[in-house]
Amino acid sequence: MKEKWSMLRNFYLYFMLYSVIGWLYEVFLEVVVYRWGFSNRGVLFGPYCPIYGTAAVIFILLLTGIKKKTIRVKSMNLTPVVVFFLIVVISTLLELAGSYIMEALTGGWMWDYTRFAWNFQGRIALNPSLRFGAGGMVFLYLFQPAFEKLTAIRHQKALSAVTVLALLLFLLDAVTAFLC
Repeated sequence: MKEKWSMLRNFYLYFMLYSVIGWLYEVFLEVVVYRWGFSNRGVLFGPYCPIYGTAAVIFILLLTGIKKKTIRVKSMNLTPVVVFFLIVVISTLLELAGSYIMEALTGGWMWDYTRFAWNFQGRIALNPSLRFGAGGMVFLYLFQPAFEKLTAIRHQKALSAVTVLALLLFLLDAVTAFLC
């Protein structure tokens, strides 16, 4: 039971960490790249975008095993290329599903890709999908090993307390956001 709690706790922490990183990425794009000015880029009040956390956890669950394998054609290791392609496909499908879910819940979704070539109803487009592929590679190959070391610290009780507090704040935020 202790191992299951530890695994769930770690995955929730990964979800929250990547949700915050996704929010920071969205704010960076809005403020620095597009120069639109600051606005909360999340669907909730807090500084997180749950779709990024969800995608990252899916990547970890589905792609960690593939990432560890060596897929070769002659002497070339194609594993990173395969992982990148799978991240692009998964993130595109998740973004498409997310747009429909948000539309059902709120009457619309928070992005519009109609200005991009190769878009579908402004919900998904090749350019953002490729950027999500690159970001997913950064998540899996750079951030995730560091986060795994972070969750392996000796202070498990403190980590559990942080997790419970983060979960309670997130749930309060979600209830408040959808009821107000």
